[in-house]
Amino acid sequence: MSSDWQAQKEYSTPLALKTIRWIALHLGRPVARCILYPITLYYLIFASLQRRASRLYLKRVLARPPGWFDVAKHIHCFASTILDRVYLITGQFDKLHITFPAENTPLKFSRSGMGCILLGSHVGSFEVLRSYALKKCPLPIKILMHEGQTPMVMQALHALNPSIAETIMTMSDTVNSLLKVKEAVDSGYAVGMLGDRISGDAKEKTVRCTLLGSEVQLPTAPVLIAASLKVPLITFFGIYTGGNHYEIHFELLAEHITLSRKNRQQEIQQWTQKYADILEKHILDRPYNWFNFYDYWQDDERQ
Repeated sequence: MSSDWQAQKEYSTPLALKTIRWIALHLGRPVARCILYPITLYYLIFASLQRRASRLYLKRVLARPPGWFDVAKHIHCFASTILDRVYLITGQFDKLHITFPAENTPLKFSRSGMGCILLGSHVGSFEVLRSYALKKCPLPIKILMHEGQTPMVMQALHALNPSIAETIMTMSDTVNSLLKVKEAVDSGYAVGMLGDRISGDAKEKTVRCTLLGSEVQLPTAPVLIAASLKVPLITFFGIYTGGNHYEIHFELLAEHITLSRKNRQQEIQQWTQKYADILEKHILDRPYNWFNFYDYWQDDERQ
């Protein structure tokens, strides 16, 4: 897996984002949902790299050659989650139907005074947890993230609710990032991060795992941080199931991770592979929910 996602053009414009935001807030979700169709068509025609990446991914996950409709469905699913961020960030949860699991695993640890690492991915929407936690669920949460991928989208959405910015911890060097996370988990926060994409930083530590039949590089930071701080590592998925429905899934990957000196690298790989296995399970269950629109497995380079 490469870090090609960082070099991709951002196809949004400030005016387009402001227009969609205005329509979503003033004309309502049904009208805004109608606009997703021309947006999907636009990306289907003009975003050639993303279209190509979608085809390569869907061919792998669907186990058949994908058609134009499959790619359009993939793009439309992504656009739907972007639109719903407007309602999530502004606290209009009545417009969405969000289903929590019977047991809110990170909340259980938080109530006992222990923070945790929430390991997410580009499956569905992480926003569904962050925004819901701010308003509806008493789960204190911080997000450790790179902000450089889609700056216009992030700026436009955060303008809707400046308090969202208070939940973000930007990734810097390893030591400072670890200190930020430690401070948060010591205060009982669930710290969320994404584990299915590398940053491309030459200093970033990665490990090779198998995902959907081929090897990929995944970051080791989530496992290393959980092990260093001795906190639980919990996977999280905010699955978009169509219409206005989302399902939140938690799975305890490890309550404690202890890495031995002798087999440290092997154990890091094994824990990261467990995450990859859980990720694959959700991808296969909801294939149009995975939003890595670049050559994730570098299939083009091998052809």
